[in-house]
Amino acid sequence: MDSPMYPHATADLAKRRAELAPEPLAAFKAFSKAVFAPGALDAKTKQLIAVAVAHVTQCPYCIKGHTEGAARAGATDAEIMEAIWVAAEMRAGGAYAHSNLALQTLDGLHGKDHA
Repeated sequence: MDSPMYPHATADLAKRRAELAPEPLAAFKAFSKAVFAPGALDAKTKQLIAVAVAHVTQCPYCIKGHTEGAARAGATDAEIMEAIWVAAEMRAGGAYAHSNLALQTLDGLHGKDHA
């Protein structure tokens, strides 16, 4: 029987994670609670940022959880999708910007000097 690439989050897995490393888990939960508490940014904005970042980090659990969190915080489907498009552009933009390194390396290999 094949098992899924990403297992469903279950109470048993959560319990095991807590048993194996309770202090880091407690610290992570406290950190997460502090980060997502309303502050200079409201809950909806923070969840939209989290949706975008989850897509860049490609964490399926985060995508699901923060999409639900954004919707619960009042984000519309269109706002969530727009946040995902911003993430996609930023990810693509990073590759485009870093092409300078490849071009500079190629110029060095070809004996071109840039002053």
